[in-house]
Amino acid sequence: MANSSGLNRSGLLSRVTVAAITAALVATSTAAVAAEPGPAAKAPAAPQSDRVSAAAQSDRVSAAAASATAASGAALNNLYGWHTNGDIIGYTPVGGGAIQRIAGRQGWNWVGYKNFTQADIEGQPEEEGWYHADGWYAVSSAGRLHFASNGPVRDLGGGWNAYNKVISAGNTGGGAPDDILARDGSGVLWHYLGNGNASLTARTRIGSGWNAYTQIAGKGDVTGDGRADLVARDRSGVLWLYKGTGNYRAPFSTRTRVGSGWNMFNNLFSPGDLNGDRRADLVARDSAGALWLYKGSGSSSTPFATRIKIGTSGWNGFGQLF
Repeated sequence: MANSSGLNRSGLLSRVTVAAITAALVATSTAAVAAEPGPAAKAPAAPQSDRVSAAAQSDRVSAAAASATAASGAALNNLYGWHTNGDIIGYTPVGGGAIQRIAGRQGWNWVGYKNFTQADIEGQPEEEGWYHADGWYAVSSAGRLHFASNGPVRDLGGGWNAYNKVISAGNTGGGAPDDILARDGSGVLWHYLGNGNASLTARTRIGSGWNAYTQIAGKGDVTGDGRADLVARDRSGVLWLYKGTGNYRAPFSTRTRVGSGWNMFNNLFSPGDLNGDRRADLVARDSAGALWLYKGSGSSSTPFATRIKIGTSGWNGFGQLF
């Protein structure tokens, strides 16, 4: 069983840290300091007790719609790197998009896991007014979906090896908690609505053809409309933006082209907001092991600002970044 007792406030940022970031944002330009990485089937479904009917799902989304704007934007989160030895190393934002390593390990014994993704399961701001992830989901080698936060790791059910990509792009269904997107081996994308206790509703099919993409990333609002967005890179290196709709049955609108040349990166991911402007940022790792930050711009036509290097060589040592 994975051990999450090293998780720093369940992966949340403290009020002291947020205050420091806010102060740094006032005095920091767009430059960021580069950081060193440090040492080195059966259709899945939520447990029966957590399942709800389609009508109940609709009621749940409608009931939460009034407060959905409270969960808009993007959560201010740490960035994590997972080593194949099971260690998870954390990095906290320190202003302007720069990150700094957190002392010690933020998790250990996570051997054989994949598809790590942070999630805000409560969908409520902390006392300082910022949203933060409550922990992370991960899929075990046995195909079990686990959630780590304060206390024991939660087992949310099996069958998740049917998916080759599992990601929480934030609140993609209109409610307060973050939701889950999962792509199966046939390229079908499925949507699981999140509950406040980290459990999930029954899945909803939202589209096919997603095997055309080699990278899928997102963690909140990029375009500034308050809805969580998604980006995907195709095999030709073109990056596409899927704007969020807030509709759990069709959470994304028709794609728009962002740009080409993205095959220079071997990993695209988003931990959420790294520079404190409440827009989701995109992080990219190149083949040399350097880490680059693309800040969310709030624009649909040009969703990301010019890249900034936030990590020097060595980041290829992580099996996953999230």
